[in-house]
Parts: sequence; C-alpha cells; structure tokens
Amino acid sequence: MNRTFFFLLSFLSGLLLSLPWIGGSGLVLLFALVPLLYIENYFARNKLAFTPVVFWMYAFGVMLFWNAFTTWWIWHATPTGALFAIIANAFLMSLVWLLYHYAHRLKGAGFANVFIIFGWLSLEYLHFKWEMAWPWLTLGNGFASNIKIIQWYEFTGVFGGSLWILLVNIMLWQIINTFINRIPRPVIGRVLLFVVIVVAPMIYSNHRFKTYTEKDNPVNVVVVQPNIDPYNDKFSGMPRAKQYDRLLSLADSVSNNNVDFYIGPETSLHEVWQNKIDYEPEVRLIRNFLKANQSDAAFITGAMTFRKYKNKEESSSSRYSTDSTFIYDAFNSALMIASDSPVEMYHKSKLVSGVETMPFENIFGFMDNFVVNLGGTTGSLGTDNEIVVFEHNGVPAGVPICYESVFGAYLTGFVAKGAEVLFVITNDGWWKDSPGYGQHFSFAKIQAISLRRSIARSANTGISGLINQKGEVIEKTTWWTQDALHGTLNRNDSLTFYAKTGDFIARISLFMFVLMLLSFFVASFKMKNDSIV
Repeated sequence: MNRTFFFLLSFLSGLLLSLPWIGGSGLVLLFALVPLLYIENYFARNKLAFTPVVFWMYAFGVMLFWNAFTTWWIWHATPTGALFAIIANAFLMSLVWLLYHYAHRLKGAGFANVFIIFGWLSLEYLHFKWEMAWPWLTLGNGFASNIKIIQWYEFTGVFGGSLWILLVNIMLWQIINTFINRIPRPVIGRVLLFVVIVVAPMIYSNHRFKTYTEKDNPVNVVVVQPNIDPYNDKFSGMPRAKQYDRLLSLADSVSNNNVDFYIGPETSLHEVWQNKIDYEPEVRLIRNFLKANQSDAAFITGAMTFRKYKNKEESSSSRYSTDSTFIYDAFNSALMIASDSPVEMYHKSKLVSGVETMPFENIFGFMDNFVVNLGGTTGSLGTDNEIVVFEHNGVPAGVPICYESVFGAYLTGFVAKGAEVLFVITNDGWWKDSPGYGQHFSFAKIQAISLRRSIARSANTGISGLINQKGEVIEKTTWWTQDALHGTLNRNDSLTFYAKTGDFIARISLFMFVLMLLSFFVASFKMKNDSIV
C-alpha cells in the first residue's frame, strides 16, 4: 500500500471527526476513528517496515485537520493564539495515539484498545482541569445536535458520549478487521454485542426524551442581545450611553409586569468599581429602568469590574494603574441588580488561557501584560474563590460566564449550591460570522440535559435563546441582529446523577490510565533489559 492511500484514510478520519462541529450529525463519530485504527493496525502488523514515528505523523495529520477545520475561527481574535492552540492540541492528541501504537506493538491489541480508551478520556479530562484548559473538542460534545440520543447524559455528562464513541469505533474496527485479515474467530457474538452497544443507548434516550416531564415551576425571563461590534464599537467606537440605551430599550420592548429576570450579555457594563458599586452611574441607570417599569424583577448582566488593594500581595493577579498611583484587580463579572437591594456579584473563574489569563503564572508571569482580554483590559483577570448563586424573590439562579458554560463539572457547582435555573451570559462576537458562536450555543443544550436545568442564554451577538431541560431550543435569535426574547422557563430543584457525581468516568479513566501506563513502561523496560542480556 502506498502513502497516498494512507493519506486519504487519515484525511477521511479527520473530516469525519470535524463534521459534527460544522453542522453535521454527531452519529458520524461512531465510525470516524475507524480509518485511523486501520492505519495503526497495518503499521503494527508490519512493524519491521514502519517505525512508530511514521504512524505518529499520520495521527498528527488527523488531529491537526480536526482542530484546524473546527476551531480556525479563533484566528479572528488572536492569530498567534489560534496557531498555538490548534498545533499544540493536535500534538497532545497525537501523542496519545503514539502511546497506543507503542502499547499495541509491545502488549498486543487487547491491551492497546483498553489503553487508548483510558488514555483519550484522560487527555480530555486534562483539558477540563489544567491551566491551558481547552475542552471544546471533547468527543462527547459532538452530539450537541443530536439531543434525542443523549438524554442519558444526565447520568454520565459529556464523558459518557466520549466513552461511547471510543467503544463503538474500536468494536466496529475489530469486526471489520476480522473480515479483512480473515481472522478465525467467532463474529456473530461480536456483531450482536456491537449492535446492542450502539442501539441500546439510543432506544433508552429516545424513550427518556418522550417521557421526561418538567415540573410546572415557571420563571419569566427577558433575554437581550444588543449586537454591539466588539472590535469597532464596544470598547471605543460607540459611546457608552448609547450602548446602555440600546440594552435597556431592547429589554423594554418585550417587558411586562410578570418578568422575574432581565438578562444582559457579558461585559455589558464598563469600568464598574466594586468599592462604590451601588453608586455607579450604570447601576443607577438599570435601577431607574426597573423602577420606571414598576418591576420587581432583577437585572442580571455582565460587567468589567475593578477592585483596589492596599498592596500587591493581596492578589496574585493585581496590577498597578497606568500612572502607578494604586493597585487593582480586573474581573469579568456577572452582576445582579435589583431596585431596592445591594448589588450581588460573581466573577468568572474559568478563564480563557492566553486571552484572559497567562497559564503557569509562576513561569510566564513576566508576560502577563501581553495577555489581551476580550473585554477591554490587559493582564490576567482575577477570579472568585467560590461559586456564587444569585437569588431573587425565592428563585436561585446560577450565572456561568461565557467559556464557563462548556465545563459541565464546574456547572454542577451552581446546581449543588441550589441553582434551579441557569443564565449563560456571553459575547460571541469575537469569532465573527463563523462556526464558533454556533458551537458555543449548542454546548448549552448538553448542559441542560446533563443537569436538567432550563437555560436562558444572552449573547452580545451570536445566538441568544431559551433552552428547556431536555435540551430543546424553545426560541433563539439569529446572528448579528439586535433582539430581545421574552419567555418562560421551568425551574428544577432535583439533582441528576451527573450533578451529584460530576465527571466520574474521567476520574476512573485517569486512575486506570496511570496504572496501564506504569504497566506499559515496566514491560518496555523489561524488554529492553532482556534484549541486552
């Protein structure tokens, strides 16, 4: 077989992996890895003719194509960051496949197949936990457009989807391999088991989708999409007074006396100082709006907030003012403003690496001022020490900010603290008219299912919308439009299994991967010593 054939197979695998992120069905993921598994198996069977590095090059090509084809839109905000994220993530992904290939050569296909499952899930888990977190391409996210077949995410979260994809691909490849290489082993049992593993989750999920009933516990919300260009208007071109007028005019256009919450997007308000927050002009403006509407509602919206310190040691993310007269921290915050009570605040804590925070601060802290925040300031942002849940008129609400809405286990923290509904505030205009804002919106459907929480989503631009507890989109806006939605969502105070346990599949996988990695290295060391003797 020539290189062209292997190149075409790797291209096919990369394309199939990409399709769900650019509008295709997630079902293609159930066989997307088969071409890559074919390449790996061929090289392992002919290991004297091919070095592991040759396989790694094809694996890297698959992962590079997948990353580039699905997340190229990061380029709009930061070209350097896009190149680094795409190449670095592809490299990490391909390393897992290289280890899988070594395991296959050394310990056989059975060990290797289990190894790649635990290894891949461990890499995905790493991307939820470390300082360069990037969980965007978690395999389970690929089913965001197939909500009727993933209702079981209420037990497993997104890692259940990743595990399912890996299992199905490996089993399908084993069946195909039996015929290609004429391996003398029983096939009927394998095929039946394969069918059960593919079909059973779909049948259960479809039944759950049809029978799940929300409790009748309504909360009335208004979601605002101001559609202010983040590049040319938001932080320089459009006067702030005009921005606030647009925000409140849109809210007023669909307002009535039954509204419980008005929801505005991320960083709607500018330069709000926390030490005098109740007296800031922007806060007074919103309070006047609520009073003028004779509304007992709360207004939840995003803001860039700032906090002064007496000395720099009070916060690791603090910085000096431009004239060096004081020390302060900057936060990407959510505010809850009511007409007659103090402002409540929550600060975004899952920050975008290299954009809102400098990863590995102890090493790269000297580059902090080169971090460009997508909110109008520079330097690493401050974070909250704990999750905050807002409560107004007896309705507890969690307000994840932008990127945080991708982290399912993090969102369980809002639910554990009593949040009965989630309001996602974001600004997806940085990605311009690209698949990015659509992907971000679709991930909210996964969280609605996993936690069984209705979600209201306010985007400066992108897609704002209302999502029920089954992941169905009740209503949504379109790209690059000024709009406001008024609707009703049901609250829920019960906890799903996933809300209670979080990413247990990932934690188990990490433990098993470490054990298998140790076993692999011991076997490798033993083989090396035996060859010397």
